[in-house]
Amino acid sequence: MRLAFHAADRPDALSARNALVKRYGDSPLLEADCVVALGGDGCMLDALHAVMGHNIPVYGMNFGSVGFLMNDPVHDDLPAHLQAAEQAIIHPLRAKGTSVSGEAFESLAINEVSLLRQTRQTAKIRIFIDEIERMEELAADGVLVSTPAGSTAYNFSAHGPILPIDASLLALTPISAFRPRRWRGALLSHASTVKFEVIEPVRRPVAAVADNREFRDVSSVTIAEADDVTLTMLFDAGRALDERIILEQFTS
Repeated sequence: MRLAFHAADRPDALSARNALVKRYGDSPLLEADCVVALGGDGCMLDALHAVMGHNIPVYGMNFGSVGFLMNDPVHDDLPAHLQAAEQAIIHPLRAKGTSVSGEAFESLAINEVSLLRQTRQTAKIRIFIDEIERMEELAADGVLVSTPAGSTAYNFSAHGPILPIDASLLALTPISAFRPRRWRGALLSHASTVKFEVIEPVRRPVAAVADNREFRDVSSVTIAEADDVTLTMLFDAGRALDERIILEQFTS
């Protein structure tokens, strides 16, 4: 099994990478049978983005602070360990948008796409679902669309629902909503298309963030599942992502 190792820039992860490379070798990332990400959840997302569109599975070892998407570190008989791992198949979100200046942008997000106010001014955002206006004006710090894989990340911190990994759903979650104050968001079909229009984008500037990519001063963003892109994460037997999502809902 050809392995590639992708490590976060932290001493413990880099030390583990050096030891593993000496033992198993290190293939070029896009020529590997499996990529092993050493770090936290951010490192896993970086590795998944690096192999996007190449159908290479990624196995994460936790050397970070949270490690929700990671496994415990393994050194002995790693290839056999990887072959016994369980797969979680996910599709990212595709965000397409336009800035105030008319510049177009596009990006893929594994966890979520969020719109965030850039200044002290509350963001005002109009929401369309499948081309139907569902909310004339949301006044908030922002709003996000999350995948099931990302539902335990920023979405959960914003009081959004945790979604089972195999749920054919997306979570639409406001971030510190001011008006309507009691709106908690919505669950949408994974086939839905969400469009956000920024109201007063010059006076109330808004940034769009797709995982770790940020686009400033946006005027509109359209988000849909990228069903043409498939990503595979590997988890130790008995510690698959669907089980972790269940456990997270019973942890204080």
